[in-house]
Amino acid sequence: MRCVSTDDLNIEVNGEILVLDRSGAAWWPGQETLVFADIHFEKGSSYAMRGALLPPYDTRTTLRRMGDVVARRRPKRIVALGDSFHDRQAADRLDAEERAALSALGRAADWVWITGNHDPAPPAWLGGTVVDEIKLGRLVFRHEPGAMFQPGEIAGHLHPVTTVTRRGRSLRRRCFVSDGRRMVLPAFGAYAGGLDLWETAIRALFDGDFAAFMLGTSRVYAVSGAAVLQTLRRTAAS
Repeated sequence: MRCVSTDDLNIEVNGEILVLDRSGAAWWPGQETLVFADIHFEKGSSYAMRGALLPPYDTRTTLRRMGDVVARRRPKRIVALGDSFHDRQAADRLDAEERAALSALGRAADWVWITGNHDPAPPAWLGGTVVDEIKLGRLVFRHEPGAMFQPGEIAGHLHPVTTVTRRGRSLRRRCFVSDGRRMVLPAFGAYAGGLDLWETAIRALFDGDFAAFMLGTSRVYAVSGAAVLQTLRRTAAS
């Protein structure tokens, strides 16, 4: 597969222009809204309780990355697309420094916490608004993609990844997936896993061609195909 690269990539979803940030977040400049999916705070400690020992730094790493993109974009609103916490007790396992960092982010913008299957009841001390889904402009934000197609759906839950092979070497990375009508964001959490975009759970969301926008170390790569080229032409002309 051939890739087109840029630091960030603008695409159109249901008539709204979104910026695919190199961090894995989505930036909606028209609404000054920043979107994160599947943050999974305290996944490492959850695994540790079950005997799978991982370095216990995933929450701090994720908070630092969130702080970086919030400082760059300066959003008025932040939408978290569910599974922000890995389990119902995850918020209780945050230490004082992590709570302070999360509280500081909470003061930086108006937060909308969308409920997920891992965190159906985010803790009240977070502040902000807790909803199952929210419609803003031509877009609707929810955790899990709906079984029935809805134009403008922005969702997470599936943790999409894609693989690109170049010069005999394969690179597997998280990615955004969109056909211009709906979009699935990559997981943002440090320890979040991934589902290949060719798996049925992802492919079934799109009637025809769709595009993958792969996260690189410092840029976004558009994995080329008909849908990608159409998207790039639309955004270049806007």
